[in-house]
Amino acid sequence: MSEPHPIIVFDGMCVLCSANARFILRHDEAGRFRLATMQSEAGSALMARFGIDPLDPETFILVDGDRVRRNSDAALAIVAGLGWPLKALAALRIVPRPLRDTVYRIVARNRYRWFGRREQCFVPTSEQASRIL
Repeated sequence: MSEPHPIIVFDGMCVLCSANARFILRHDEAGRFRLATMQSEAGSALMARFGIDPLDPETFILVDGDRVRRNSDAALAIVAGLGWPLKALAALRIVPRPLRDTVYRIVARNRYRWFGRREQCFVPTSEQASRIL
């Protein structure tokens, strides 16, 4: 699966993750990113390809060609691709990865309890549909 755009695979049932997806779609004015829920066929295949169980994920991924980023590295790569002023958040890379990923994993493990779980998977607007795999 060769895609010219980086693909963000996220949990479409998670309220926080879906809100982040809508945020990315709204602020990615260049249309750089494509998105797929891990519950979709395309998203599930990408998760499995990189060794993550789509039925029990603790991360989302950013796939760019054959390269995959996870956890805080994925989040920082995404904000770096959104342009200014959001791009400035990528400066958080100076925080050591083990610390960033610890915070990321705490939020990921508690995302349903803290933010809720959707009854149905994320549904894009008609304008966003072309950017969803």
